[in-house]
Amino acid sequence: MSPEKFLKVPTPHTWVEAAANQEDLLLVDHAHCERKAASSALSLIYRHAGRADFCTRLSRIVREEMRHFEQVLVLMESRGHQFRPLSPSRYAKSLHTFVRNLPGESNSDLFIVAAIIEARSCERFRCLLDVLAPQVADLYVRLCDSEARHFLSYLEMAEEVADQQDVSSRTMSLLMEETRLVTEEDAQFRFHSGPPSISKH
Repeated sequence: MSPEKFLKVPTPHTWVEAAANQEDLLLVDHAHCERKAASSALSLIYRHAGRADFCTRLSRIVREEMRHFEQVLVLMESRGHQFRPLSPSRYAKSLHTFVRNLPGESNSDLFIVAAIIEARSCERFRCLLDVLAPQVADLYVRLCDSEARHFLSYLEMAEEVADQQDVSSRTMSLLMEETRLVTEEDAQFRFHSGPPSISKH
């Protein structure tokens, strides 16, 4: 399954237009997203320390996400942008508010949320290929395959900790929330934000 078929809605074109005009902000937030993706995978290792197969798969994701972080930093420097602290978007935090608090290792929600984030990242990379500078687009082309692979890996792990019916039901619920987050207007532009709000005078 491709990320585009998995997600319920495509990225709004107004977000793509905003991204094309804010390369600096796009790349800074993208770098933070890669760092957070590595941290999330690492936290899942701690939660599933008793499963060597999960730890191995997640460790690979951690290394890849940190490599992506390094690549974005190098790209930013070459483009004259500086990495800096940045307030996060509401996207990931809002998705995680819907994660169930279940005992043990049976909670598939964390894997589903991770899969959704990876799918949206991949979809947005592809949306941006024709509107960004060639140097940025070249990196995004290379990142697409990794994000798509991470998306599928997280879905597979979700199905290994819960039954198919539960995973399907939870995926649908979480995707409905994700749809709201990427289609509602956002006051600030971020890599995973909704379309930019239009000031009313």
